[in-house]
Amino acid sequence: MAMRERSFLDAGEFHDEDWDVTTAASAGNSSVVLRTVGLSKRYGKRLALADLHLQVPAGRVYGFLGPNGAGKTTCISLILGLIAPSAGHVEMLGFDTRTHLSQALRRTGAILEGPAFYPNLSARDNLRVWGALSGGVEPARLDELLGTVGLGERGGDKVRNYSLGMKQRLALAGALLHDPELLLLDEPTNGLDPAGIREFRQLIRELGRSGKTVFVSSHLLNEVEQMCDEVAIIKDGRLITQGTVSELVQRSDVMEMRVTDVPAAMEVLRGLDWVGGVTHEDGRILVEGPRERAAELSRALAEQQIYLSELRAKESSLEDFFLEVTAQEGGRG
Repeated sequence: MAMRERSFLDAGEFHDEDWDVTTAASAGNSSVVLRTVGLSKRYGKRLALADLHLQVPAGRVYGFLGPNGAGKTTCISLILGLIAPSAGHVEMLGFDTRTHLSQALRRTGAILEGPAFYPNLSARDNLRVWGALSGGVEPARLDELLGTVGLGERGGDKVRNYSLGMKQRLALAGALLHDPELLLLDEPTNGLDPAGIREFRQLIRELGRSGKTVFVSSHLLNEVEQMCDEVAIIKDGRLITQGTVSELVQRSDVMEMRVTDVPAAMEVLRGLDWVGGVTHEDGRILVEGPRERAAELSRALAEQQIYLSELRAKESSLEDFFLEVTAQEGGRG
C-alpha cells in the first residue's frame, strides 16, 4: 500500500450504498466543503479532541495549525473514517460521513504521515499500481500528474533513489490520481529541507488556485501563513480560533502612525484615557487602542495642529498571533 493509513487508494474499494435523493442533491452544492460538528475523540481518560467545530470553504487552502500533539492527526483520521469519534460527526462534500463515507471518499485525496512506497518500482509504476487498486488510471494521467508535481523527468527512476522531498511530491501525485475535489494533507512538509518546503508550498498554492480545496495540517507557522487562505488554531485538542490569515494577523488592537510632530503627538495621545500605551519605533508611533476609534486619534491630533501622514492597523505575523492566543489559552488553564 502506498500510504501508512487508508487514504486515496481505498476510496474506490467501497461498494455503493443506498442513498436518498435529498443527500444526492445536496452533495457538492454547499460552499462549505468540510464541516466538523462537535467532533470529539477520547482515549480512556485522555481527551484527544474536544467538541471541534470547523467549516472549510470550497476552493481555499485551509491551514489546521497547532503544536505537536494538539490533535491534528486525530482530527484528520476522524474525517477520513479511519477511527470512530467519541462524539460529533463529519460532513464532507455534502455527505454525512456517518452514512455516506464511501461517496465522500471517492471525491477526496489524502496524504497521512509516513507515506510509504514500493522502493524498487519507478514513480510511474507506483502510481500505476495505486491506480489499479481503485479502478485503473490512463497512462496519460500518470504522465500529467508526474509533470504537475515536478517529477516528469524522473518518473522512470526507482523510488529508492528519491529524496524525501521527491517522495512527498510523489505522494501528492498519488493523492491526485482521481482528480479529487478535496485534499487532506497531514504535516506534508515534515522533514523537508528549506528548498523542499518551498517547492511543496508552491504546489499547494497552485492546487488552491486551480479550484481544489486543500486542508493542510502543520505546526510550521511561517509556512501556513504563506500557504493558506484561512486557518484554524487548536491546542490540547480544543479549537482556539479560526478565520482568514489576514483577519488573524490584523486582530491586534495596535495602530501605527506617522505624524508631523512626534514628541507633541505622543504627549497628546498619552493624555487620552482610553489609549493603553504609546511607543515610538523607527519613526512611527505605536498606539494601543481599539481600531474602531482611529478617527478619534486623528481628531485629537488635528485639534493641536498635528497632522497624520499615515495611520493603519499594525499587522503582526501569524506566529505572533499564535503565540499570543496559545499563551492566553494556557493561562486560562
